[in-house]
Amino acid sequence: MYVNRNYSFLMTFKWSKKPFYYGLVYAAIITILYQVTEIKFTLPWQPISIIGIAVSFYLGFKNNSSYDRTWEARKIWGAIVNDSRTFATAVISLLNENPDHETEILKKSLIYRHLAWVISLRYMMRIPKSWEHKFGPQNIVFVPTYAEILNNGLDKELKEYLSESELAHFRTKSNIPSQILKKQSEVINEIKNKGLISDFKQVWFHQLIGRLYDNQGMSERIKNFPLPRQYASVALWMTWVFCLLIPFGLLDIFLTSDELWIWMTIPFSGMIIWIFFLMEKIGDYSENPFEGAYNDVPISSITRGIEIDLREMLDDENIPKPYPVENGFLM
Repeated sequence: MYVNRNYSFLMTFKWSKKPFYYGLVYAAIITILYQVTEIKFTLPWQPISIIGIAVSFYLGFKNNSSYDRTWEARKIWGAIVNDSRTFATAVISLLNENPDHETEILKKSLIYRHLAWVISLRYMMRIPKSWEHKFGPQNIVFVPTYAEILNNGLDKELKEYLSESELAHFRTKSNIPSQILKKQSEVINEIKNKGLISDFKQVWFHQLIGRLYDNQGMSERIKNFPLPRQYASVALWMTWVFCLLIPFGLLDIFLTSDELWIWMTIPFSGMIIWIFFLMEKIGDYSENPFEGAYNDVPISSITRGIEIDLREMLDDENIPKPYPVENGFLM
């Protein structure tokens, strides 16, 4: 996620410059052909502008839908932050003390296992899907620190929070986060049988784990179900149709004015084509908030924040540092 106040114009243009250049070349070809052949192939601007209005409304719908997916993803991970703090606080404060001093070990293992759940969920959200952009978070050059961490793999991070036997067991499952929550429920039952929590506390813990399952399921829904392809595809093809007609309509406008020059068709066509494709690309890059692109939800930084909070609650040592902001981006 880009965290500086504004994208500069140069950053925006660099990211979306291809439609502008292609628009200039296309408009130049149309204009030169018109000048050389003198064939009257212009089109009236009025019907083209009506198409442009329809395309604008459709792009607005697509961008709103894409933004809703991103904002919902941010709310889900905000809930994960809150529920993680609640879970850790409850583990630390609600377990009864045990004469054999086993309680502190249980507290630490429960909280560490929860951190393993958050980290494994983050990794699952970064698995590329066929409808996502192909660059992948591993290849993002503007955040080299995160790319290096991600390339180290899930096992290296989980080893800090899980025993070898648990990690080996979870690695045999297709959905590691779900299995970790299942294990948490089993441990809560064992704690209840040892008399460290009451029946009421046991029920409350299971309700909290149920909320974590809900958060995970909502994240999976956004990750595994794309913006319907008909909406994404139609927006792209409508933009193409409108932009292909632009030079013909602008030629008609500039030819009827004594104050304007026919060659102005080229820069104005390039500018309009660039603006419409820029709007389309903004929606396109906002559809999938977990793929690790420029404007996605920074689930890596959120996860690291949870690690710091919960380990500080345990008065732990060697607490990790927050991920740095690199080139204005936070992952």
